[in-house]
Order: sequence, then C-alpha cells, then structure tokens
Amino acid sequence: MKWKVQWPCHACRLRHWSMLRHLQHLPSGARAGFFIGDGAGVGKGRTIAGLIWENWHHARRKALWISVGSDLKFDARRDLDDVGAACIEVHALNKLPYSKLDSKSVGIRQGVVFLTYSSLIASSEKGRSRLQQLVQWCGSGFDGLVIFDECHKAKNLVPEAGSQPTRTGEAVLEIQARLPEARVIYCSATGASEPRNMGYMVRLGLWGAGTCFLDFQSFLVALEKGGVGALELVAMDMKARGMYVCRTLSYKGVEFEVIEAPLEAEMEAMYKKAAELWAELRVELLLSASAFHSNEKPNPSQLWRMYWSSHQRFFRHMCMSAKVPATVRLAKQALSEDKCVVIGLQSTGEARTEEAVTKYGLELDDFVSGPRELLLKFVEENYPLPEKPEPLQGDESVKELQRKRHSATPGVSLKGRVRKVAKWKPASDGESDEESDTDSGHESTESDDEFQICEICNSEEERKKLLQCSCCGKLVHPACLVPPITDLVPEKWSCYSCKEKTDEYMQARRAYIEELLKRYEQALQRKSKILDIIRSLDLPNNPLDDIIDQLGGPDNVAEMTGRRGMLVRASGGKGVTYQSRNTKEVTMEMVNMHEKQLFMDGKKLVAIISEAGSAGVSLQADRRALNQKRRVHLTLELPWSADRAIQQFGRTHRSNQASAPEYRLLFTNLGGERRFASIVAKRLESLGALTQGDRRAGPSLSAYNYDSSYGKKALMVMYRGIMEQDNLPVVPPGCSSEKPDTIQDFITKAKAALVSVGIVRDAGLGNGKDNGKFAGRIVDSDMHDVGRFLNRLLGLPPDIQNRLFELFISILDVLIQNARIEGNLDSGIVDMKANIIELQGNPKIVHVDQMTGASTVLFTFTLDRGVTWESASTMLEEKKDGLGSASDGFYESKREWLGRRHFILAFESSASGMFKIVRPAVGESVREMPLAELKNKYRKISLLEKARRGWEDEYEVSSKQCMHGPNCKLGNFCTVGRRIQEVNVLGGLIFPVWGTIEKALSKQARLSHRRLRVVRLETTTDSQRIVGLLVPNAAVETVLQDLAWVQDIED
Repeated sequence: MKWKVQWPCHACRLRHWSMLRHLQHLPSGARAGFFIGDGAGVGKGRTIAGLIWENWHHARRKALWISVGSDLKFDARRDLDDVGAACIEVHALNKLPYSKLDSKSVGIRQGVVFLTYSSLIASSEKGRSRLQQLVQWCGSGFDGLVIFDECHKAKNLVPEAGSQPTRTGEAVLEIQARLPEARVIYCSATGASEPRNMGYMVRLGLWGAGTCFLDFQSFLVALEKGGVGALELVAMDMKARGMYVCRTLSYKGVEFEVIEAPLEAEMEAMYKKAAELWAELRVELLLSASAFHSNEKPNPSQLWRMYWSSHQRFFRHMCMSAKVPATVRLAKQALSEDKCVVIGLQSTGEARTEEAVTKYGLELDDFVSGPRELLLKFVEENYPLPEKPEPLQGDESVKELQRKRHSATPGVSLKGRVRKVAKWKPASDGESDEESDTDSGHESTESDDEFQICEICNSEEERKKLLQCSCCGKLVHPACLVPPITDLVPEKWSCYSCKEKTDEYMQARRAYIEELLKRYEQALQRKSKILDIIRSLDLPNNPLDDIIDQLGGPDNVAEMTGRRGMLVRASGGKGVTYQSRNTKEVTMEMVNMHEKQLFMDGKKLVAIISEAGSAGVSLQADRRALNQKRRVHLTLELPWSADRAIQQFGRTHRSNQASAPEYRLLFTNLGGERRFASIVAKRLESLGALTQGDRRAGPSLSAYNYDSSYGKKALMVMYRGIMEQDNLPVVPPGCSSEKPDTIQDFITKAKAALVSVGIVRDAGLGNGKDNGKFAGRIVDSDMHDVGRFLNRLLGLPPDIQNRLFELFISILDVLIQNARIEGNLDSGIVDMKANIIELQGNPKIVHVDQMTGASTVLFTFTLDRGVTWESASTMLEEKKDGLGSASDGFYESKREWLGRRHFILAFESSASGMFKIVRPAVGESVREMPLAELKNKYRKISLLEKARRGWEDEYEVSSKQCMHGPNCKLGNFCTVGRRIQEVNVLGGLIFPVWGTIEKALSKQARLSHRRLRVVRLETTTDSQRIVGLLVPNAAVETVLQDLAWVQDIED
C-alpha cells in the first residue's frame, strides 16, 4: 500500500518524539509511555489518529482507544478519515458481546476498539469482564497503542486520606500492568491538574525503580513540599526528557469577563426566607430527635449528613436561579448582535423533575422548582418520626400476652410436683370417632396419676374436678374460691388475682399505647405543617427548563446534556408537559449528536451544555460548519473543578475556528457562591503550572482562590475573633473603630449566624464567672475548613452572608500582605531581578539521564542589585513631578550599625500610609514600610550633598562585604546586604537529582538555605533565560560531591 500523508510540521515533531519515547523501556521492564497534554481544542483527536495510522504502517494493526463517551466514537472515525486512515475500522465495544473479539462469531482481527472508562470496569452477568476480553484480544507480547484519551477520568487512584481509590483508576493501572509492551499514550488537557491525579501515569517513569522516588507517594510528598514552583519543574522536566508535549491555542481575540449578577429584590426576599426556613428546620430536627426514647433514636450522623448535603445543593440551585435573568438578557443581547450563544452548566435537575413527574403526572401547571422538590424530598424521607405503635388485639391475644408474662409451665404445679399430661395424638383419616374414644379411654385407665393438689386447701383431688387458670396454671377447687364458682366455667378461665392483674396491666398498656400514638400523631402533624410551609414558599423553577423556555423553547435551543426527558410549555401557553428528548427518527444515544449538528448548521443559535456534553464535543465557529457566527460562552454554573472548567471552556475555543469566543463567567453578589470559584481558581493556577511549565499560562481566576493555607489561617483568625478569644485584625465591614458598639453588634449577629448553620456548636448562656455570656464552641476540624465555611455561608441571609465573607477576605488580604513583606509567600517560580545579571564562566554538567541523555546543568550568575546615586535621584524627581508625598525623600538611620549609618530612599506607594524603600546595595525592598515605622527608625535628610556622600559610600562598600561587616561568620557565603552577589542555579533536568539536592540542602546551617526555591533569571547582556533550583552558595560543594560528576561544557 502506498502511504503518503501530508503532516503539518508540529505533527511530525510530535510523531517523532512519541516514536522515540516508545523505543525506550523503564527500569521496571515496561515500555515507556508518552503524555500529550495539549490544551482543549488543539486537536488531540487528530494527533491520536495520526499515531494510530503511523503504527498501522509498522504492522501494529490493533489499538485500544479509551475515552469518556460512546458518542465520541464518531469523532474518532472523523479524525481517522481526516488523516487518510479510512481503511482502519473503529469498533464500538459497547455494541459487542463479551465473547472473544477475534472469534468467528465476532470476527474482529484488527482495527481500533473504541471503549469508555465505564466499559473498562464492566462485566457480564456470567462474570466475564471487559478488561479480560481486551487483554485476550491484544494477546501476549502486544506492542500496539493503548490510548487513554481524556485520561483525567482515571483520577483518584491515590485519593485523599480516608477515601478509597476509584475502580476506574485501578482498572487503568491493571491494563497497563497486563500489557507491559503496549505503547501507552496518555492524552488530556487536564490530566495533571492536581499532582495526586497523576498516580495512574506509571509509564512516565517519574517514580519507582531507577528514580530517586521509591513510589508515587514519595513523589507526591516532594511536590507538595516544593509548592507551585515544583509543579512547574515537573512539566519542564517531562518536556526535557521527551515524554511530554503541551501545546495550547493562542488566546488572541478571546475575551474573558467575570460578570456579577446581583440578586433582584424579589429573589433576595426569596433567598432570605429560604435561609430562615433552613435554620428553623435545623432547630426542629434537633428538638424532634431529642424527644425520642433512647432505644428508638435515629442515626444522628446520617441525618445531619443528609441535611448538610441537601442544604448545599438547595442553595447552589438558588444561586443558579438567581443568574437566570442575567443569562437570558446576555443571550438575547448576543443574538441581537448576530452572534450565537453557548450556555454551560453542570447539573440539569433531572432527578427532581422525574420525581415530580412520578408524583404529579406528565402534565403540570408550571416547571418544577428544583429547590422545592429537593427540600420536600429531604423532609419526607429524613424527618425523624417515632415508631407508630401497634394497636392492641382482642382478649385472646391479651391472655396470650399474660401467659408469656407469667411464664407458667402447664405441666408443673406451683409446688413443684410433676403432673402427667396426656399425650395427644391426632386421629388419622381412617379412624372412626368410636375408635378414638376407645383409645382415649384406654389411655385414661392406664394412668394412675390423674390426681392433683388444690393450691388453696392443699388436698388431693381428681384432675378433672379442679379448675386450672389459663394464665398462671394454678389448680383449685371451684368451692375453695371466694366467692365459690357454681356455674359452668368457660374453657379459658382466669383466677381472680390474674384477672385483676390483667385488667390493671391492660389499662396501663392502653394508656401507654395511647401516649405513643399521640406523640406519633403530633410528630406527623409537625412534619405535615413543615411540608405545607415548603409548598407555600415562592421558590424558583429549574434553571435549565426556565432558560430554554425564555429563549424560545426546544425549537430554538440545542440541548446537549445527559437527561432523558424535559418539560415543555404547552402550545396554548398554559401548563407544561413532560416529553422525551429524542424522537422516532433520533435514538436517545444519538440525541446529543443530533442537537449539536442542528447548532453547527445554524438551525438553532443557542446551545446548552452540561458536563455530559463537556468532553470532546466541538462547538467552535468551525470554518467547515455552516454556523460560523462568533460564540458567546456563558458559564451559568462554574464546575467543581478546574479540569471541568477547562473542558467546558474548550468546547468553544478550538483549532480551525473563524473567530475566537467571548467568555462570560457569571457570579451572584453572594459571598458564599465564591466557594465554587475558589476550587476552580486553585486548580487553574496549578493547571497552568503543571501543563505549561508556567502557572501564568491560560486564563486565571486566582483572585477567587480562598481555599489555600492562607485562607485556612484567615478563617481561624476570624473564628477566634468572632468567639472573642482574640481581637480581630481588621474592622468588620459596616463597623467603625470609633464606635465599638457597632463592632460588638456585628460579633453578636455573626455568632447567631454561625450557630444557625451549625459551625458554632453547644450554643447557650454560660454560668459561673461567664454567667449570662454567650457560650459555644467551634470544633478543631471546622477551624481550618474553608470549604465548609463557604458552603455553610450560602445558607445565611444575603446581608450577614456578605458581611462575613468580606471580613474573611479582609483578614486574608492582611495575612497575604504580611507573608509578602516577610518573603514567605509561595508564588511559584520567583523572578530574580537585578540591574546587571551576567553568566559567570562555563556552565557545568552535573548529571546525565541514562535513558534520555538529558542533562542537569549548574549555572553561576553574577548579580549587581545596587542602585547608583544618579538612578535614585531620577526616581525621586519622577515622584515629585507626579503627586508625591511630603514625606518622600532620602533618609538616614537614627542608629548606627557596626559603626555606620544606613541610607535609604522612601516614597509613598499606592497603599495609603505605606512607603516603598530603595537601598543603595539591594535596590527596592519587597517589604513596604508604614510611615510611623519610617519616622521611628529614620530621619529625613534635607541636604542632598550629605545624602549623596552617604549613598555613594554604602554603594561602594556593599560590593565587597555583606551588611554584617568583614568579620561575618559566613564570610563570602553571606548575601545579606551585599550588592554584588553570586547565584548558583541548577537548570535542565531536575527531578532525577531532586532527592540528592534535597538531602544536601537539609545539611545547611541556616533555615532559609534548606528551602527548595525555583527561580527564573534573564541575563541583561544576551537575554538568555534560565529556570531552575536555587542552590545557596554554602551548599554548592555538598551538592556537587553528592552528584559526584562534574564536566565543563565547551559550547
């Protein structure tokens, strides 16, 4: 077969890298793998198709393509056709039986088997697994491609402490272990957004045999210790070793905008009522659960777990609904500007809709309110009711109950004498009544022990002449009873004492059951009342149905979600009807593909996508599509993770597009909703670092990242301030430091708010010395749980919710500013700046990777950080020309240091009352100084000549010694206050020698020298950029000795 395909230049390079990588074997013996981390929309599908076509021509005719959705099989077919591989068949595994794939009945000898991650863990009723079926089809020694497309779906193989690894992650690991010679390709835009989620990428060889990390856990620990900078090094290392490629589309022309959608007055009132109802429901649940007897109490942990998860989902629905008016307005505006609209959300509310349809029927008055149905379901299923008592039965049951109560044995008298009881033998069908009588009589005459003792007179009498109590079994003469019995006795007779006890017992029993029934009915009544209140609440409709309805209905809106049915407004405009999303012509499996095509053809100009339609679907203004209008992508509901956010953003920004999209991220002005932005921002930051080797790549929402170490500390400071254990470092919003009453009033309201959402526990009034004061506690696990705080915050009325959130943010800003001043802020790769940066001598190779030949290189730079008198004077003149402060100018220290005074230039910064400090030896300081501290430590110099002499003298001296003088203990290794500084940086390949460097640094005397810091330098002469690990001067020799190999680089 003649093979001629026109490959683009970048595709040729990638094909070459992956082929070279697949020729290598890891120390474990398994074939090395390759990771394609291209951003969403670059064309990973086409790249995979090219690699399959390449391997096909090397006689590797079998390939496994594992992806997230079965409908992406059609995209796989399209991609193979596009690279000229129309002859390669694509077989959908979900359409095939569990028998051998290469058997006569199935007949698949070669081609691509396309399957989903869920298929990978599937098995038949007979116990045959898909994984085993695939391994059998591949055969022993299989060296074809195994492609993990959208491989982020295999995450959580190494989950957080306390949770279990996912079956998908384990299956991905197992198939790699069972096919050691397979050419593995990991492919995802977000596969390494969190280092923990790289656990399944065993073929990259970053940990295990032959590396400095024994296992994935030690690799993970090293990354966590190294911070964001370490993530950036991982990406650069993988690229240097030829195992990773990451290209991203240019964001040129893309518009990102965060739009705040304030709550309308009606929605705000609705939200406030809902928050109050949830708080009252919590109190009601506490009271009703406490009224139970100890033996019938419900499981409290299960009840509260359900309560808080429903609480979170309810207010998440409310936040989404609050953005519907803004979404509809923005969508209509875009349509009027001849653009088309894509609306992204995560949840569809299908479960609530189906429950409502099951309950009320297919025809309803209006769309289902998701929040209302969720709340109704929670109360109906979880409201604690006491057990309904069983009513008392007739007299017979009463006697039976009493017999059990007395535990009488009929065959034994109370005095212990054994009575013989006649053995009863049932008559057979063949026996006559006469024969039975005769047998009975014979049995009677044979018994010589038919005499018993009367319990009252103690005389012996024939058994048949005595009465026996059916309850206690007592035997008595009828005449001995008081009063005596002369009439015929009923078959089941009770003695007077038993009868008296029975009546008394039954009376008490009836009263007890009546009390239980009353308690049950009261609880049921309270539950019904709560349900009635919920039904009467004005709550918003399901956002998805509402948006579709307001934008013209299903005829105008293409829906690509996972739901099977939807509510559609009746043609007359009154009421809604539930109908299936598919039609006779379109199967349910193909409905999303059909809707996508209608959108791409321009027949529908609005598309709504959920997570089900967020992986691999192309909705960009494709040059091949009829609809090439500019896309306006509205994110109604931000996904829980950056992975999903990137996937969703990537639907509309892809290669071969006629125009770049406009992104509009909608948030309400509710402080608590930023919880969802928080997690995504954190992931976006690390995603840029891990996938690009630079955290600044790609869109950033870092302004919304609150779930960090500083966020946890800020939360603890805020809680301690509200509980009056410490002073708050900032004045709460809406308060004044001059009016302490306003602060106290806020603290009181904040405590009540935290009690209502269950963060403050055991609330009440103290006694003893704290008599009358508020008492309560916040458990240790809640003190640092930012996620829980932001979740619970959603359930507060908007006013106090926003004030609490603003207080939290203000404290967080103070802590971050302090960390920045102290130089402890982890900002990833640190840019080392100086007026002059020069490379000193030749770099030295200190390590070469055996597998790839990539090297680790030691660079030595000379940095001149000083500021000349001329430069300092120019800075001051520029400030004076602007709006400078009266305090701007040159200062000298009031105290001498080692017989010398120090000189500085101070000018006011953008922050009011704070001053930037410039020193002759080290330039501009990171830390800004408050005016009070400046005047306390320094005095302003009025004579410029004096300032010039002092500045030039310090500038000159600092080139030869540090600020500790010539007798410094660290000698030339000390860089504090030294103008000319020698800096050593390890560049190139870092991770193979990470352990060695970490060990060498741990031996250093100074604490600051033990920290792993990733730095970036750019030489001022030839603009050469180097990124690597900073090695303190005192540690260079130790590092080189441990690496035990040094070689000069000639070129």
